[in-house]
Amino acid sequence: MIIRWEHEHDYLLVHLHQDMLGDWVLSRAWGQKGTRFGGLRHDVAENREQALTWINDLDHIQRSRGFHKVLETSEESSEGQQALKLIEDLEGA
Repeated sequence: MIIRWEHEHDYLLVHLHQDMLGDWVLSRAWGQKGTRFGGLRHDVAENREQALTWINDLDHIQRSRGFHKVLETSEESSEGQQALKLIEDLEGA
């Protein structure tokens, strides 16, 4: 699952996935569109339900800050692949 929120020049991108050990990982990338300013964080959830609760909390927080959801897709889609590339680029920076 990949979700992206945007507000003016800022974005937040989250990616929920299972790692090779079966743990549920919530990766967050944030920053300013068109720049390399931003950050990246990975959190391991106890289970998928906890990770989904985190995503619901993030949605509420982002909407209260004026952000709008612009993408919700799977990592297999072309939009999902582009979003994952952003995370990979931030990890390499």
